[in-house]
Amino acid sequence: MPRPAMHGHGTRPVSAPSTGPAALQGPPAISLPIPVSVSVQSLPTPKSLRRTIADTDLTVHPLALGTSVFGWTADGETSARVLDAHRDLGGNFLDTADSYTSGRSEVIVGNWLRSRGARDGTVIATKIGKNRDNPGLSPRSIIGAVQASLDRLGTDYIDLLHFHFDDPTVPLEESLGAVDVLIRSGQVRYLAASNFSAERLMEARVLAANGLPRFVALQTQYSLLHRAPFESSLALVTRAQGMSVLPYFALAHGFLAGRYRSKADLQKTTRAARAAKYVTRTGLRMLAVVDRIAEEHAVAPATIAIAWLLARGQVVAPVASASHPDQVEALLAAAGIRLTRGDMVDLDRASA
Repeated sequence: MPRPAMHGHGTRPVSAPSTGPAALQGPPAISLPIPVSVSVQSLPTPKSLRRTIADTDLTVHPLALGTSVFGWTADGETSARVLDAHRDLGGNFLDTADSYTSGRSEVIVGNWLRSRGARDGTVIATKIGKNRDNPGLSPRSIIGAVQASLDRLGTDYIDLLHFHFDDPTVPLEESLGAVDVLIRSGQVRYLAASNFSAERLMEARVLAANGLPRFVALQTQYSLLHRAPFESSLALVTRAQGMSVLPYFALAHGFLAGRYRSKADLQKTTRAARAAKYVTRTGLRMLAVVDRIAEEHAVAPATIAIAWLLARGQVVAPVASASHPDQVEALLAAAGIRLTRGDMVDLDRASA
């Protein structure tokens, strides 16, 4: 049976099932454990703390759980436990990509959604353009990538589709036109950009004014230790266009969570290698301020780093990942933290 068409702002078809025929055609299912109890003390996040992505009806927890570690530093069983903890604490926003562990992240997420019956209560964002089977943003690659993601996720629709990176080899009008077809067919609800320049966002807005889908959000690197690229030009453009901002690397590869405080802490892993550039005198001074404020609020350092982002006007939901369920609570707790003016001044000065 064809998927119901969607028009206007892309309201989700009410007949869209949690699973569909596409689920039968995807990769072999990964066995997930039955729901387990997670040792967390916090209550689920009140609905009043949720935020709406600009110009959509997507109401999300102010922390998007990143799933790039699923199938990498977290196996299928551990990933399911992380997802359970995230849901049990009130999380409803998952961020994945067709290139994360060559699509295995999407498979793990899809199997969890089916096994928990969680699709209708979960906002799924995925990114396309980097998978080797459907590279770039040509119309053919976009259509193929979305179909493959739907199969791996075991769903009939994607809530928020990101272009993972800009593709200057393809006219943006062609890429947006392909997504327009997908929105009208009900397979994609809304479109967002990831790693786009301010100039390309302005070009996209002009095309959107002529009837093509618009970017409702931007995913970009932004944290206490990586401010200038966003705050120089992207902040102005996204504010002018009313776009929501979804910062990634919110914890600077775990450094702002306090995992790496000396060269001795840098194990021989990819994540540690990425965090190594922050283990400097400047980085450790920044971490010391985060530590002090975290102690004053009786929370983890990661909570403060994410709370700082949530206090920035355009930020709707930072993206942060967890390799173990015990790490999830500190991430979601940021939604309930209110930093004082003094906190913000100290963090801003240390990170300037």
